[in-house]
Amino acid sequence: MTLRRAFSLCLAAALSLPLAANAAAALTPHPVALDDGRSFSLDLPAQLEIVPVVQGLKRVRFFARSPDGRLFVTDMHDLSDNRLGRVYALDGWDEKRERYTKVSVYLDKQRNPNSVAFHTDAGGQQWLYLANTDKLLRYRYRNGDVKPSSEPETLATFPDYGLSYKYGGWHLTRSLAFGGGKLYVAVGSSCNACVEKEDVRAAILQMNPDGSGQRIYARGLRNAVGLLYRDGKLFATNQGSDHLGDDKPDETLFVVKDGADYGWPYCHFSRGKVFADPKFPRKEGCANVPKPFAYFPSHASALGLTWFPASDQGELRDEFAVALHGSSKLKLGHGYRIVRVGADGRARGDLVAGFVQGGKAVGRPCDVLALGRDSFLFTDDKSGVIYKVRPKR
Repeated sequence: MTLRRAFSLCLAAALSLPLAANAAAALTPHPVALDDGRSFSLDLPAQLEIVPVVQGLKRVRFFARSPDGRLFVTDMHDLSDNRLGRVYALDGWDEKRERYTKVSVYLDKQRNPNSVAFHTDAGGQQWLYLANTDKLLRYRYRNGDVKPSSEPETLATFPDYGLSYKYGGWHLTRSLAFGGGKLYVAVGSSCNACVEKEDVRAAILQMNPDGSGQRIYARGLRNAVGLLYRDGKLFATNQGSDHLGDDKPDETLFVVKDGADYGWPYCHFSRGKVFADPKFPRKEGCANVPKPFAYFPSHASALGLTWFPASDQGELRDEFAVALHGSSKLKLGHGYRIVRVGADGRARGDLVAGFVQGGKAVGRPCDVLALGRDSFLFTDDKSGVIYKVRPKR
């Protein structure tokens, strides 16, 4: 057993993470070699392999698949509040080399573009939706486009105080998901912990695809970055506050209910159980705060997620894969991995790990996109790399 694997097992036990009966098998090191000369190993199940399929990007974030089956991905450029973000179209898959040979800049000079989504309206018009810090845009989309085929429409505007905002300027990302004929948009808080002055903050919005009918769908989510609509349910990862110590609160995954309040800044979770924030007492307490569907180690920074359906017939069937981006306190060792979560919300172990080596991070997983039987892509927004994981050949 490797030291890294032993550490992972001890960490899971210490955090009392529930393990399913069919938990993931032990991970083994898999070599990775990047074009910039770096080489290291990442830990995956023995029956899988990992290859970098796009390199040389910046802060590459979230995926979307277009109506004609192409892949698009956002790139926020760096950690600042900037207008240098891009949306890339990935084309020209080379099966032999296992790379996308054509990576086109579809949109340029965007303000922190975190999330992109596609929708076809009742009239058959295809649209690309882009969530920037300050606004929600949509562009007409035609199959095979290498640039937008229209000027953008602005469907909604969001608080855009950026990093200079008086509360601290937190959470510049906006996330998108379509489901049930509606568009959902997540907007993070303006602070670590505060009573917001703007209803749109720390909330998920619902609206029609044309931007009409906007309303607050759910509240009390400090920063819901990963959204996934599946089987009539909206799933959202959520990042906990930073002022309650190294071991609290949990990072969480919720099945988001219409009209629900998930507690922030008044209520948090520790090992799946709710507790009140002593700095923000409220009369009604925390007893009625909905429980998380799943939870993860504190400060692990839960981001993107994907679902592997039963029809895949693979080892990952009926499971979510969730990217834990990693704590800003590297020494905590929380996150820096992709984990498996069952359809019942129970943890099923690590899927990809080993992103911290020799006291340094060799990557930070951001989004995950299922491709089929035990095959998926994930973004590394630290190194600007997109990886593919697939069964061994």
